[in-house]
Amino acid sequence: MFLDFLWPLKRIKVYALVGESGTGKSFRAKLVAQKYGIDDIIDDGLLIRDNRILAGHSAKKEKTFLAAVKVALFDEKAQRDEVARKLQSEKIRKVLILGTSEKMVNKIAVRLQLPNPNKLIKIEDIASQDEIEKAIRTRKIEGKHVIPVPSIEVKRSYPNIFYDAIRIFKKGPAGIGPASKMHEKSVVRPEYSKRGKVIISEAALSQMVIHCVDEYNPEIRIKKITVRDDTMGYRLVITIDVPYGIQLGGNIHEMQQYIIDNIERYTGILIEEVNIIIDKIIQ
Repeated sequence: MFLDFLWPLKRIKVYALVGESGTGKSFRAKLVAQKYGIDDIIDDGLLIRDNRILAGHSAKKEKTFLAAVKVALFDEKAQRDEVARKLQSEKIRKVLILGTSEKMVNKIAVRLQLPNPNKLIKIEDIASQDEIEKAIRTRKIEGKHVIPVPSIEVKRSYPNIFYDAIRIFKKGPAGIGPASKMHEKSVVRPEYSKRGKVIISEAALSQMVIHCVDEYNPEIRIKKITVRDDTMGYRLVITIDVPYGIQLGGNIHEMQQYIIDNIERYTGILIEEVNIIIDKIIQ
């Protein structure tokens, strides 16, 4: 019965627009959707069609950055079930998912029971470097974010974070006249933007890894942890000694997944990869 509910979602054609946070994805989402004949957009926890919010709730309303990331990733079952039901009931054929990395859009697709994106569009493909840098400066200095729906829709649902509106006129083939179309986007200032940025240090992330490994198997000894942060997410290299007799294949792969799942669940950050180096077999 559960599968009968989900199977229509597998027919949806999924597109993805990927770019670092603050590079202008939400600003350009409707133009991308229009180009590929897409009516529906998934952005920061919302399912959007034309000028309406169909389902979900905006990550922009959260008071902390980590809480916002969890909302954007549809971490809560009630939120993702609501959006999945709407995707089915509206008989959606195409959807555009926005995310900061390919892993993020794939995770969103899985959580909404959608196929993985069959077309990946990078922000660099549709915006110049100058436009991207300007968008990043605006985000860092002013803390402004865009929701690709009209101001009346945002004011009704999220009045506390509404800041301004942007109106863009797109000329049709005949120039100004009936063929022209106006897109309105809402500018918001989330609470977490007003409070400043939250960064997880290498030391804090390392402590989480130590805790996860100890929970998984206290006999495994960690010798070194290297943390690298890039635009796609965090990458970890963990050097360990393992006790004699442990299955190096299945158990180590399970531990990799255990580390990823637990850190992502409790922090909202994305772990792009966990590489494990076995240095010694100990008695």
